[in-house]
Amino acid sequence: MSYRRPPGLPIVDAMTPPVLVLAGPVARDEVSGLSDDVRALLHTSRARVVVCDVGGLGPPGLAAVDLLARLQLAARRAGGRIRLRDPDPALRALLDLVGLRFEVEGQVEEREPALGVQEAVEPGDPAV
Repeated sequence: MSYRRPPGLPIVDAMTPPVLVLAGPVARDEVSGLSDDVRALLHTSRARVVVCDVGGLGPPGLAAVDLLARLQLAARRAGGRIRLRDPDPALRALLDLVGLRFEVEGQVEEREPALGVQEAVEPGDPAV
């Protein structure tokens, strides 16, 4: 039995992750509702990632760190994770300071080498 590939490009079902926009300073009583939103987005979309747009979150502080940690925990318990979109550099520095690592849109994943990086050098290869 033989199989002939159909002409044209292969059909790919691209799945874009759902987005949760976090705007303004979030009050402590809103955190549980946002955690429920993350779980619901993971469940209804059947995605493994929820993108949290944190560009309008406001000045970074411990309240923002607490919120993101709780959202990540809720996502992990639901079998997924969150990815940050447009984080303020100060927020990223604060997250690093407290030891929380988040995937950020547009950032090279740790498992993938950056473009143009050679993993091994063979004897006799010219220097680049």
